[in-house]
Amino acid sequence: MWEKVVLIAVAGATGSLLRYGVSGLMDDWLGPTVLGTFAVNVAGALALGLFLGVSEERFMAPALARTAIAIGFLGAFTTFSTLMFESVDLAESRSFVAAAANVLGSLAAGLVAVYVGLTLGRSV
Repeated sequence: MWEKVVLIAVAGATGSLLRYGVSGLMDDWLGPTVLGTFAVNVAGALALGLFLGVSEERFMAPALARTAIAIGFLGAFTTFSTLMFESVDLAESRSFVAAAANVLGSLAAGLVAVYVGLTLGRSV
């Protein structure tokens, strides 16, 4: 039990640090924007679909590894709460179209990314 908790915590710390780095790079490149969160969430959805597709179809990853990667690393890497905060912030500043585009675009792109990841992972 403790082995699982520690592994998820370490994977989660790693995923959150990577998220911080990717979002920071996007902000450095584009200026303050919601695109860093968007990129992280879509990349995380793609990675989750790919990982689960590969680990279900091509090799049976140990349950502990699957949990650490899917829940710990990728769960911490993606950031639904930040997506929601940024969308509310846009709405509060009367950027209603941008807020709706952020939520709907993230949802659509995330669904497509998971599907593409699963399809690729299952076909490897």
